Amino acid sequence: MTVYVPEEFTDAESDILRRYFSNLDQPVFALVNLPEVVKGALFARYSRSPRSLRRLFLDEFVNDLEIAGDQAVDATVGVDRAESLYEKVFVEYGDDSVAQLGGVHLACEQASNILTKILEWGRLMSYLEQSTRYIAYDERLGGRFRYYRDPDVVASKFGTRYVGDMDRMFDSYSQLAEIVTEQVRSTVPKGEKDSDFVYRQATRAKALDAVRGMLPASSLSNVGIYGSGQAFEQLLLRMRAHPLPESRLYADMMLTELRKVIPSFLRRVDVAERGGKWSEYLSTNAGNMSELIDSMMGDTVASDVDEVTLVDFDPEAENKLVAAACYAYSHLPESQIRMRVEKMSTAEKTEILNTYIGDRDNRRHRPGRAFESIDYRFDVLSDYGAFRDLQRHRLLTIEWQPLTPYHGYARPELVDAAGGTALFDEVMDRSSSLYDALVTDYPQQAAYAVSMAYRIRYVMQFNAREAMHMLELRSSPQGHPAYRRVALEMHRQIAEKAGHKAVAASMSHMTTEAPELERLESERRAEAKRNKHS
Repeated sequence: MTVYVPEEFTDAESDILRRYFSNLDQPVFALVNLPEVVKGALFARYSRSPRSLRRLFLDEFVNDLEIAGDQAVDATVGVDRAESLYEKVFVEYGDDSVAQLGGVHLACEQASNILTKILEWGRLMSYLEQSTRYIAYDERLGGRFRYYRDPDVVASKFGTRYVGDMDRMFDSYSQLAEIVTEQVRSTVPKGEKDSDFVYRQATRAKALDAVRGMLPASSLSNVGIYGSGQAFEQLLLRMRAHPLPESRLYADMMLTELRKVIPSFLRRVDVAERGGKWSEYLSTNAGNMSELIDSMMGDTVASDVDEVTLVDFDPEAENKLVAAACYAYSHLPESQIRMRVEKMSTAEKTEILNTYIGDRDNRRHRPGRAFESIDYRFDVLSDYGAFRDLQRHRLLTIEWQPLTPYHGYARPELVDAAGGTALFDEVMDRSSSLYDALVTDYPQQAAYAVSMAYRIRYVMQFNAREAMHMLELRSSPQGHPAYRRVALEMHRQIAEKAGHKAVAASMSHMTTEAPELERLESERRAEAKRNKHS
Protein backbone atom coordinates (compact mmCIF):
# COMPACT_ATOMS: atom_id res chain seq x y z
CA MET A 1 0.00 0.00 0.00
CA THR A 2 1.37 3.41 -0.97
CA VAL A 3 0.89 6.74 0.74
CA TYR A 4 1.30 8.54 -2.55
CA VAL A 5 -1.86 9.96 -4.03
CA PRO A 6 -1.63 9.81 -7.81
CA GLU A 7 -2.69 12.86 -9.75
CA GLU A 8 -5.52 12.73 -12.21
CA PHE A 9 -5.11 14.09 -15.71
CA THR A 10 -7.42 14.30 -18.67
CA ASP A 11 -6.61 12.32 -21.78
CA ALA A 12 -5.48 15.49 -23.52
CA GLU A 13 -3.26 16.44 -20.57
CA SER A 14 -1.78 12.95 -20.47
CA ASP A 15 -0.97 13.12 -24.18
CA ILE A 16 1.08 16.24 -23.52
CA LEU A 17 2.69 15.14 -20.28
CA ARG A 18 4.02 11.79 -21.42
CA ARG A 19 6.15 13.58 -23.98
CA TYR A 20 8.05 15.42 -21.23
CA PHE A 21 7.84 13.25 -18.12
CA SER A 22 9.06 9.70 -17.65
CA ASN A 23 5.82 8.62 -15.93
CA LEU A 24 2.47 10.14 -14.96
CA ASP A 25 1.51 8.14 -11.87
CA GLN A 26 4.56 7.90 -9.61
CA PRO A 27 6.12 10.40 -7.17
CA VAL A 28 9.54 10.06 -8.80
CA PHE A 29 10.00 10.95 -12.46
CA ALA A 30 12.46 12.47 -14.89
CA LEU A 31 12.06 15.44 -17.22
CA VAL A 32 12.78 14.62 -20.87
CA ASN A 33 12.73 16.33 -24.26
CA LEU A 34 12.94 19.83 -22.82
CA PRO A 35 15.62 22.49 -23.29
CA GLU A 36 17.79 23.05 -20.25
CA VAL A 37 16.53 26.60 -19.84
CA VAL A 38 12.95 25.33 -19.57
CA LYS A 39 13.94 22.77 -16.93
CA GLY A 40 15.66 25.49 -14.93
CA ALA A 41 12.71 27.87 -15.14
CA LEU A 42 10.26 25.11 -14.26
CA PHE A 43 12.22 24.04 -11.18
CA ALA A 44 12.59 27.65 -10.07
CA ARG A 45 8.84 28.21 -10.28
CA TYR A 46 8.29 24.83 -8.62
CA SER A 47 10.11 25.99 -5.49
CA ARG A 48 7.45 28.61 -4.81
CA SER A 49 4.29 26.85 -5.92
CA PRO A 50 1.99 24.51 -3.99
CA ARG A 51 1.24 22.58 -7.17
CA SER A 52 2.90 19.43 -8.39
CA LEU A 53 5.53 19.82 -11.11
CA ARG A 54 3.37 18.17 -13.76
CA ARG A 55 0.37 20.34 -12.91
CA LEU A 56 2.56 23.44 -12.85
CA PHE A 57 3.90 22.51 -16.26
CA LEU A 58 0.38 22.19 -17.65
CA ASP A 59 -0.91 25.37 -16.05
CA GLU A 60 1.94 27.77 -16.71
CA PHE A 61 4.29 26.39 -19.33
CA VAL A 62 2.50 24.40 -22.00
CA ASN A 63 0.90 27.36 -23.73
CA ASP A 64 4.30 28.92 -24.31
CA LEU A 65 5.82 25.79 -25.84
CA GLU A 66 5.79 24.46 -29.35
CA ILE A 67 4.41 20.96 -28.98
CA ALA A 68 5.27 18.92 -32.03
CA GLY A 69 5.34 15.29 -32.97
CA ASP A 70 3.46 12.33 -31.58
CA GLN A 71 4.14 10.38 -28.43
CA ALA A 72 6.82 8.24 -30.06
CA VAL A 73 8.83 11.22 -31.30
CA ASP A 74 10.93 13.56 -29.24
CA ALA A 75 9.10 16.81 -28.80
CA THR A 76 10.75 19.96 -30.08
CA VAL A 77 10.61 23.13 -28.09
CA GLY A 78 11.83 26.31 -29.73
CA VAL A 79 14.73 28.02 -27.94
CA ASP A 80 13.26 31.46 -28.63
CA ARG A 81 10.05 30.54 -26.86
CA ALA A 82 12.04 28.90 -24.07
CA GLU A 83 13.93 32.15 -23.60
CA SER A 84 10.71 34.12 -23.41
CA LEU A 85 9.42 31.68 -20.83
CA TYR A 86 12.62 32.03 -18.83
CA GLU A 87 12.21 35.80 -18.72
CA LYS A 88 8.86 35.40 -16.99
CA VAL A 89 10.47 33.79 -13.96
CA PHE A 90 13.86 35.46 -14.11
CA VAL A 91 12.71 38.72 -12.52
CA GLU A 92 11.52 36.81 -9.47
CA TYR A 93 14.49 34.45 -9.08
CA GLY A 94 17.61 36.11 -10.47
CA ASP A 95 20.45 34.68 -12.55
CA ASP A 96 22.23 32.45 -10.08
CA SER A 97 19.35 30.50 -8.59
CA VAL A 98 17.91 29.48 -11.95
CA ALA A 99 21.29 28.94 -13.63
CA GLN A 100 22.04 26.14 -11.17
CA LEU A 101 19.13 24.10 -12.50
CA GLY A 102 20.01 23.65 -16.15
CA GLY A 103 23.01 21.69 -17.38
CA VAL A 104 24.85 21.07 -20.64
CA HIS A 105 27.07 18.35 -22.01
CA LEU A 106 29.85 20.09 -23.93
CA ALA A 107 32.75 18.65 -25.92
CA CYS A 108 36.02 20.57 -26.23
CA GLU A 109 38.21 18.90 -28.81
CA GLN A 110 41.78 19.43 -29.97
CA ALA A 111 42.67 21.28 -26.79
CA SER A 112 46.27 21.36 -25.60
CA ASN A 113 47.24 19.63 -22.38
CA ILE A 114 47.77 23.09 -20.92
CA LEU A 115 44.22 24.10 -21.74
CA THR A 116 42.70 20.87 -20.40
CA LYS A 117 43.88 21.79 -16.91
CA ILE A 118 42.19 25.18 -17.22
CA LEU A 119 38.99 23.53 -18.41
CA GLU A 120 39.04 21.13 -15.45
CA TRP A 121 39.46 23.73 -12.72
CA GLY A 122 35.86 23.88 -11.45
CA ARG A 123 34.71 21.66 -8.59
CA LEU A 124 31.05 21.52 -9.56
CA MET A 125 31.51 20.03 -13.00
CA SER A 126 32.22 16.58 -14.40
CA TYR A 127 35.01 15.82 -16.87
CA LEU A 128 36.26 13.01 -19.06
CA GLU A 129 39.59 13.47 -20.80
CA GLN A 130 41.20 11.51 -23.61
CA SER A 131 43.71 9.00 -22.29
CA THR A 132 47.39 8.87 -23.30
CA ARG A 133 47.28 5.22 -22.19
CA TYR A 134 44.88 4.04 -24.87
CA ILE A 135 45.55 6.53 -27.63
CA ALA A 136 48.89 6.39 -29.38
CA TYR A 137 50.02 9.83 -30.44
CA ASP A 138 51.83 8.54 -33.49
CA GLU A 139 48.54 8.79 -35.36
CA ARG A 140 48.16 12.03 -37.27
CA LEU A 141 45.25 14.44 -37.49
CA GLY A 142 44.76 15.93 -40.94
CA GLY A 143 48.21 14.70 -41.89
CA ARG A 144 49.88 16.47 -38.97
CA PHE A 145 51.04 15.34 -35.56
CA ARG A 146 48.55 16.12 -32.81
CA TYR A 147 49.94 19.19 -31.07
CA TYR A 148 48.67 22.73 -30.64
CA ARG A 149 50.02 25.29 -33.04
CA ASP A 150 49.65 28.66 -31.36
CA PRO A 151 49.00 31.18 -34.16
CA ASP A 152 51.25 33.85 -32.68
CA VAL A 153 54.16 31.47 -32.14
CA VAL A 154 53.82 29.84 -35.56
CA ALA A 155 53.75 33.27 -37.25
CA SER A 156 56.80 34.47 -35.33
CA LYS A 157 60.52 34.03 -35.93
CA PHE A 158 60.23 30.84 -33.83
CA GLY A 159 57.53 29.28 -36.02
CA THR A 160 59.71 27.04 -38.14
CA ARG A 161 61.71 25.85 -35.15
CA TYR A 162 58.54 25.23 -33.09
CA VAL A 163 56.99 23.00 -35.77
CA GLY A 164 60.28 21.26 -36.51
CA ASP A 165 61.08 20.50 -32.86
CA MET A 166 57.55 19.32 -32.17
CA ASP A 167 57.60 17.00 -35.16
CA ARG A 168 60.93 15.51 -34.04
CA MET A 169 59.61 14.99 -30.51
CA PHE A 170 56.58 13.15 -31.86
CA ASP A 171 58.75 11.10 -34.21
CA SER A 172 60.92 10.04 -31.27
CA TYR A 173 57.83 9.22 -29.21
CA SER A 174 56.52 7.01 -32.02
CA GLN A 175 59.84 5.25 -32.36
CA LEU A 176 60.26 4.58 -28.65
CA ALA A 177 56.64 3.47 -28.24
CA GLU A 178 57.34 0.57 -30.60
CA ILE A 179 60.65 -0.28 -28.92
CA VAL A 180 59.11 -0.34 -25.44
CA THR A 181 56.08 -2.32 -26.63
CA GLU A 182 58.41 -5.04 -27.95
CA GLN A 183 60.39 -4.93 -24.70
CA VAL A 184 57.22 -5.52 -22.65
CA ARG A 185 56.03 -8.36 -24.86
CA SER A 186 59.43 -10.02 -24.78
CA THR A 187 59.61 -10.00 -20.99
CA VAL A 188 55.99 -10.47 -19.89
CA PRO A 189 54.47 -13.73 -21.17
CA LYS A 190 50.86 -14.02 -22.23
CA GLY A 191 48.64 -15.80 -19.75
CA GLU A 192 47.21 -19.15 -20.82
CA LYS A 193 43.65 -17.93 -20.50
CA ASP A 194 44.22 -14.48 -21.98
CA SER A 195 43.20 -13.77 -25.54
CA ASP A 196 45.63 -12.17 -27.95
CA PHE A 197 43.50 -9.02 -27.86
CA VAL A 198 43.63 -8.69 -24.05
CA TYR A 199 47.37 -9.31 -24.01
CA ARG A 200 48.12 -6.86 -26.78
CA GLN A 201 45.93 -4.17 -25.21
CA ALA A 202 47.52 -4.55 -21.77
CA THR A 203 51.10 -4.61 -23.07
CA ARG A 204 50.51 -1.66 -25.37
CA ALA A 205 48.98 0.32 -22.51
CA LYS A 206 52.05 -0.34 -20.36
CA ALA A 207 54.35 0.84 -23.13
CA LEU A 208 52.34 3.99 -23.79
CA ASP A 209 52.34 4.75 -20.05
CA ALA A 210 56.13 4.56 -20.09
CA VAL A 211 56.66 6.86 -23.05
CA ARG A 212 53.90 9.41 -22.45
CA GLY A 213 56.44 11.65 -20.72
CA MET A 214 58.00 12.35 -24.10
CA LEU A 215 54.84 14.07 -25.30
CA PRO A 216 54.91 17.86 -25.01
CA ALA A 217 52.20 19.74 -23.15
CA SER A 218 51.06 21.03 -26.55
CA SER A 219 49.69 17.53 -27.27
CA LEU A 220 46.03 17.67 -28.21
CA SER A 221 43.29 16.09 -26.16
CA ASN A 222 39.51 15.90 -26.19
CA VAL A 223 37.56 16.77 -23.06
CA GLY A 224 33.90 16.09 -22.29
CA ILE A 225 32.35 18.44 -19.75
CA TYR A 226 29.01 18.41 -17.95
CA GLY A 227 28.00 21.30 -15.74
CA SER A 228 25.24 23.68 -14.76
CA GLY A 229 24.74 27.05 -16.40
CA GLN A 230 26.24 28.71 -13.34
CA ALA A 231 29.30 26.45 -13.41
CA PHE A 232 29.87 27.18 -17.10
CA GLU A 233 29.57 30.90 -16.42
CA GLN A 234 32.28 30.69 -13.75
CA LEU A 235 34.48 28.64 -16.07
CA LEU A 236 34.12 31.11 -18.93
CA LEU A 237 34.87 34.11 -16.72
CA ARG A 238 38.12 32.46 -15.58
CA MET A 239 39.03 31.43 -19.13
CA ARG A 240 38.47 34.95 -20.47
CA ALA A 241 40.76 36.28 -17.72
CA HIS A 242 43.53 33.78 -18.39
CA PRO A 243 46.74 35.07 -20.02
CA LEU A 244 46.99 32.04 -22.35
CA PRO A 245 45.53 33.01 -25.76
CA GLU A 246 44.24 29.47 -26.34
CA SER A 247 42.12 29.78 -23.21
CA ARG A 248 40.45 32.96 -24.42
CA LEU A 249 39.95 31.49 -27.91
CA TYR A 250 38.17 28.44 -26.54
CA ALA A 251 36.14 30.56 -24.15
CA ASP A 252 34.69 32.43 -27.12
CA MET A 253 33.89 29.21 -28.97
CA MET A 254 32.31 27.65 -25.88
CA LEU A 255 30.19 30.73 -25.25
CA THR A 256 28.88 30.63 -28.82
CA GLU A 257 27.80 27.00 -28.51
CA LEU A 258 26.42 27.25 -24.99
CA ARG A 259 24.23 30.15 -26.02
CA LYS A 260 22.52 27.83 -28.47
CA VAL A 261 21.34 25.75 -25.50
CA ILE A 262 21.22 27.97 -22.39
CA PRO A 263 21.54 31.54 -23.67
CA SER A 264 19.95 33.32 -20.72
CA PHE A 265 22.18 31.63 -18.18
CA LEU A 266 25.25 33.12 -19.84
CA ARG A 267 24.09 36.56 -20.89
CA ARG A 268 26.34 38.46 -18.47
CA VAL A 269 29.62 36.73 -19.40
CA ASP A 270 30.66 39.25 -22.04
CA VAL A 271 28.74 42.28 -20.77
CA ALA A 272 31.41 44.89 -20.08
CA GLU A 273 29.97 46.09 -16.78
CA ARG A 274 29.29 42.60 -15.46
CA GLY A 275 31.29 39.65 -16.76
CA GLY A 276 33.86 41.99 -18.27
CA LYS A 277 34.62 43.58 -14.91
CA TRP A 278 34.60 40.14 -13.26
CA SER A 279 37.20 38.77 -15.65
CA GLU A 280 39.19 41.99 -15.38
CA TYR A 281 39.26 41.59 -11.60
CA LEU A 282 40.61 38.05 -11.89
CA SER A 283 43.20 39.04 -14.50
CA THR A 284 44.39 42.12 -12.63
CA ASN A 285 44.75 40.28 -9.32
CA ALA A 286 46.70 37.45 -10.93
CA GLY A 287 49.02 39.88 -12.67
CA ASN A 288 49.62 41.94 -9.55
CA MET A 289 50.36 38.85 -7.44
CA SER A 290 52.73 37.45 -10.04
CA GLU A 291 54.66 40.71 -10.17
CA LEU A 292 54.77 41.14 -6.39
CA ILE A 293 55.89 37.59 -5.57
CA ASP A 294 58.49 37.66 -8.32
CA SER A 295 59.96 40.85 -6.84
CA MET A 296 60.03 39.31 -3.35
CA MET A 297 61.02 35.71 -4.07
CA GLY A 298 62.10 35.53 -7.69
CA ASP A 299 65.82 35.34 -6.86
CA THR A 300 65.42 32.71 -4.13
CA VAL A 301 66.81 29.30 -5.08
CA ALA A 302 64.39 26.44 -4.46
CA SER A 303 65.62 23.91 -1.92
CA ASP A 304 65.73 20.22 -2.65
CA VAL A 305 62.61 18.47 -1.38
CA ASP A 306 61.05 15.04 -1.55
CA GLU A 307 58.46 14.20 -4.18
CA VAL A 308 55.69 14.34 -1.56
CA THR A 309 55.76 16.42 1.61
CA LEU A 310 53.02 16.61 4.23
CA VAL A 311 53.22 20.29 5.16
CA ASP A 312 50.17 20.75 7.39
CA PHE A 313 47.99 18.59 9.61
CA ASP A 314 46.22 18.81 12.97
CA PRO A 315 47.92 16.93 15.84
CA GLU A 316 44.50 16.68 17.54
CA ALA A 317 42.82 15.40 14.41
CA GLU A 318 41.95 11.92 15.60
CA ASN A 319 40.22 13.21 18.74
CA LYS A 320 38.23 15.59 16.53
CA LEU A 321 37.39 12.72 14.20
CA VAL A 322 36.09 10.55 17.05
CA ALA A 323 33.99 13.44 18.34
CA ALA A 324 32.59 14.13 14.89
CA ALA A 325 31.72 10.43 14.51
CA CYS A 326 29.75 10.57 17.76
CA TYR A 327 27.90 13.80 17.01
CA ALA A 328 25.03 12.57 14.82
CA TYR A 329 24.29 9.74 17.27
CA SER A 330 24.29 11.91 20.39
CA HIS A 331 22.15 14.65 21.95
CA LEU A 332 25.15 16.58 23.30
CA PRO A 333 26.75 19.76 21.93
CA GLU A 334 30.01 19.12 20.06
CA SER A 335 32.12 20.95 22.63
CA GLN A 336 30.91 18.58 25.34
CA ILE A 337 31.48 15.55 23.12
CA ARG A 338 35.06 16.65 22.51
CA MET A 339 35.74 16.98 26.21
CA ARG A 340 34.34 13.50 26.76
CA VAL A 341 36.46 12.06 23.94
CA GLU A 342 39.63 13.58 25.36
CA LYS A 343 39.08 11.57 28.54
CA MET A 344 38.48 8.29 26.68
CA SER A 345 40.97 5.47 26.60
CA THR A 346 42.63 4.48 23.35
CA ALA A 347 40.53 1.32 23.35
CA GLU A 348 37.29 3.32 23.58
CA LYS A 349 38.29 5.65 20.76
CA THR A 350 39.30 2.70 18.63
CA GLU A 351 35.99 0.98 19.26
CA ILE A 352 34.06 4.08 18.19
CA LEU A 353 36.06 4.53 14.99
CA ASN A 354 35.94 0.84 14.09
CA THR A 355 32.18 0.84 14.54
CA TYR A 356 31.80 4.06 12.55
CA ILE A 357 33.91 2.72 9.69
CA GLY A 358 32.32 -0.72 9.73
CA ASP A 359 33.24 -3.57 7.41
CA ARG A 360 34.23 -2.08 4.05
CA ASP A 361 33.82 -4.76 1.40
CA ASN A 362 35.30 -2.51 -1.29
CA ARG A 363 36.69 0.99 -1.70
CA ARG A 364 33.28 2.41 -2.63
CA HIS A 365 32.09 1.69 0.91
CA ARG A 366 33.13 4.89 2.66
CA PRO A 367 32.18 6.04 6.18
CA GLY A 368 30.22 9.22 6.84
CA ARG A 369 31.14 12.88 6.88
CA ALA A 370 32.91 12.80 10.21
CA PHE A 371 36.02 12.11 8.11
CA GLU A 372 35.54 15.56 6.59
CA SER A 373 36.39 17.18 9.93
CA ILE A 374 40.17 16.83 9.49
CA ASP A 375 42.48 17.97 6.69
CA TYR A 376 45.88 17.26 5.18
CA ARG A 377 47.95 19.54 2.97
CA PHE A 378 50.67 18.10 0.72
CA ASP A 379 53.30 19.79 -1.40
CA VAL A 380 53.98 17.56 -4.43
CA LEU A 381 56.70 17.64 -7.08
CA SER A 382 55.79 15.00 -9.64
CA ASP A 383 56.00 14.64 -13.38
CA TYR A 384 53.33 16.52 -15.33
CA GLY A 385 51.72 13.27 -16.46
CA ALA A 386 50.90 12.26 -12.88
CA PHE A 387 49.69 15.77 -12.11
CA ARG A 388 47.25 15.58 -15.06
CA ASP A 389 45.55 12.57 -13.48
CA LEU A 390 45.49 13.82 -9.89
CA GLN A 391 44.30 17.29 -10.89
CA ARG A 392 40.91 15.97 -11.98
CA HIS A 393 39.91 15.16 -8.39
CA ARG A 394 37.48 17.92 -7.45
CA LEU A 395 36.50 17.67 -3.78
CA LEU A 396 39.76 19.20 -2.65
CA THR A 397 41.94 22.27 -3.08
CA ILE A 398 44.66 22.05 -5.69
CA GLU A 399 46.86 24.82 -7.02
CA TRP A 400 49.87 24.50 -9.26
CA GLN A 401 52.84 26.51 -10.40
CA PRO A 402 53.74 27.20 -14.04
CA LEU A 403 55.03 24.26 -16.04
CA THR A 404 58.75 24.66 -16.80
CA PRO A 405 61.71 22.32 -17.40
CA TYR A 406 63.53 23.69 -14.33
CA HIS A 407 62.58 20.94 -11.86
CA GLY A 408 64.09 18.13 -13.90
CA TYR A 409 62.32 15.10 -15.32
CA ALA A 410 61.45 11.52 -14.46
CA ARG A 411 62.53 8.73 -16.82
CA PRO A 412 60.73 5.39 -16.33
CA GLU A 413 62.87 2.33 -15.63
CA LEU A 414 61.10 0.53 -18.46
CA VAL A 415 62.54 3.03 -20.93
CA ASP A 416 66.06 2.24 -19.69
CA ALA A 417 65.37 -1.50 -19.83
CA ALA A 418 64.29 -1.15 -23.45
CA GLY A 419 67.47 0.68 -24.37
CA GLY A 420 65.65 3.95 -24.96
CA THR A 421 67.58 6.15 -22.52
CA ALA A 422 69.42 8.22 -25.13
CA LEU A 423 66.32 8.75 -27.28
CA PHE A 424 64.25 9.78 -24.25
CA ASP A 425 66.92 12.19 -22.98
CA GLU A 426 67.32 13.73 -26.44
CA VAL A 427 63.62 14.63 -26.41
CA MET A 428 63.96 16.18 -22.95
CA ASP A 429 66.90 18.29 -24.12
CA ARG A 430 65.00 19.44 -27.19
CA SER A 431 61.97 20.29 -25.05
CA SER A 432 64.03 22.34 -22.60
CA SER A 433 65.89 24.19 -25.33
CA LEU A 434 62.68 25.12 -27.14
CA TYR A 435 61.15 26.38 -23.89
CA ASP A 436 64.19 28.58 -23.24
CA ALA A 437 63.94 30.03 -26.74
CA LEU A 438 60.24 30.88 -26.35
CA VAL A 439 59.88 32.00 -22.75
CA THR A 440 61.08 35.61 -23.11
CA ASP A 441 58.78 36.54 -26.00
CA TYR A 442 55.99 34.07 -25.22
CA PRO A 443 55.96 33.41 -21.46
CA GLN A 444 52.56 31.68 -21.55
CA GLN A 445 52.93 29.66 -24.74
CA ALA A 446 56.43 28.46 -23.81
CA ALA A 447 54.84 25.76 -21.62
CA TYR A 448 53.62 24.02 -24.79
CA ALA A 449 57.23 22.96 -25.37
CA VAL A 450 57.63 21.20 -22.01
CA SER A 451 57.44 17.41 -22.14
CA MET A 452 55.18 15.67 -19.64
CA ALA A 453 58.10 13.89 -17.99
CA TYR A 454 59.21 17.21 -16.55
CA ARG A 455 58.17 17.83 -12.98
CA ILE A 456 55.66 20.40 -11.80
CA ARG A 457 55.08 21.62 -8.28
CA TYR A 458 51.54 21.65 -6.87
CA VAL A 459 49.77 21.65 -3.53
CA MET A 460 46.85 19.39 -2.64
CA GLN A 461 44.67 19.87 0.44
CA PHE A 462 41.87 17.48 1.24
CA ASN A 463 39.94 16.03 4.15
CA ALA A 464 40.29 12.45 5.35
CA ARG A 465 37.17 11.29 3.50
CA GLU A 466 38.51 12.54 0.18
CA ALA A 467 41.90 11.05 1.12
CA MET A 468 40.24 7.66 1.49
CA HIS A 469 38.59 7.97 -1.91
CA MET A 470 41.57 9.36 -3.78
CA LEU A 471 44.39 7.32 -2.26
CA GLU A 472 42.57 4.00 -2.49
CA LEU A 473 41.60 4.73 -6.10
CA ARG A 474 45.02 6.01 -7.17
CA SER A 475 46.89 3.14 -5.51
CA SER A 476 44.85 0.54 -7.41
CA PRO A 477 46.84 -1.91 -9.55
CA GLN A 478 45.61 -0.49 -12.86
CA GLY A 479 46.89 2.98 -12.00
CA HIS A 480 49.91 4.64 -13.58
CA PRO A 481 53.10 3.99 -11.57
CA ALA A 482 53.81 7.74 -11.27
CA TYR A 483 50.65 8.68 -9.42
CA ARG A 484 50.50 5.35 -7.56
CA ARG A 485 53.82 6.31 -5.99
CA VAL A 486 52.40 9.70 -4.92
CA ALA A 487 49.29 8.10 -3.43
CA LEU A 488 51.22 5.50 -1.47
CA GLU A 489 53.61 8.11 -0.08
CA MET A 490 50.72 10.32 1.02
CA HIS A 491 49.20 7.38 2.85
CA ARG A 492 52.51 6.58 4.53
CA GLN A 493 52.97 10.15 5.74
CA ILE A 494 49.43 10.34 7.12
CA ALA A 495 50.26 7.29 9.23
CA GLU A 496 53.86 8.07 10.15
CA LYS A 497 54.49 11.81 9.91
CA ALA A 498 51.07 12.95 11.13
CA GLY A 499 50.81 9.93 13.43
CA HIS A 500 47.20 9.39 12.37
CA LYS A 501 47.43 5.62 12.30
CA ALA A 502 43.72 5.11 12.79
CA VAL A 503 42.93 7.28 9.78
CA ALA A 504 45.51 5.47 7.67
CA ALA A 505 44.20 2.10 8.83
CA SER A 506 40.67 3.07 7.78
CA MET A 507 41.94 3.13 4.18
CA SER A 508 41.82 -0.62 4.06
CA HIS A 509 41.74 -0.87 0.26
CA MET A 510 45.14 0.59 -0.47
CA THR A 511 47.16 -1.56 -2.87
CA THR A 512 50.91 -1.68 -2.51
CA GLU A 513 51.72 -4.49 -4.94
CA ALA A 514 52.83 -3.45 -8.42
CA PRO A 515 51.55 -5.80 -11.15
CA GLU A 516 53.57 -6.54 -14.29
CA LEU A 517 50.75 -5.31 -16.50
CA GLU A 518 48.70 -2.60 -14.81
CA ARG A 519 45.73 -2.86 -17.16
CA LEU A 520 45.60 -6.65 -17.51
CA GLU A 521 42.78 -7.28 -15.03
CA SER A 522 40.75 -4.39 -16.40
CA GLU A 523 41.12 -5.72 -19.93
CA ARG A 524 40.08 -9.19 -18.75
CA ARG A 525 36.93 -7.79 -17.11
CA ALA A 526 36.11 -5.72 -20.18
CA GLU A 527 36.43 -8.75 -22.45
CA ALA A 528 34.26 -10.83 -20.13
CA LYS A 529 31.54 -8.19 -20.31
CA ARG A 530 31.79 -8.04 -24.09
CA ASN A 531 31.49 -11.80 -24.35
CA LYS A 532 28.51 -11.84 -22.01
CA HIS A 533 26.60 -9.35 -24.13
CA SER A 534 27.62 -10.65 -27.54
